[in-house]
Amino acid sequence: MRAIEIVSKTDKKGQLKIDYKLDKSNSNVRVLILLDDDNHEQEEEKLWMNSILKNPAFDFLNEPTEDIYSINDGEPLND
Repeated sequence: MRAIEIVSKTDKKGQLKIDYKLDKSNSNVRVLILLDDDNHEQEEEKLWMNSILKNPAFDFLNEPTEDIYSINDGEPLND
């Protein structure tokens, strides 16, 4: 089995157009498409954070005794 990588673009309607000649006719083909998704990591982080918020194992963090720091503690990050 060999892999063929084709760089292409989608049109305004989101349709993928591939202009690539294969040396096979009337054959079954399998196409693998990998999409770059810049928001993938952000979506995973949101999912993780929402899971933590709903997990009762972390309920103790809502107790007043856990509020040991204030806005005046530490130093700001200036990245």
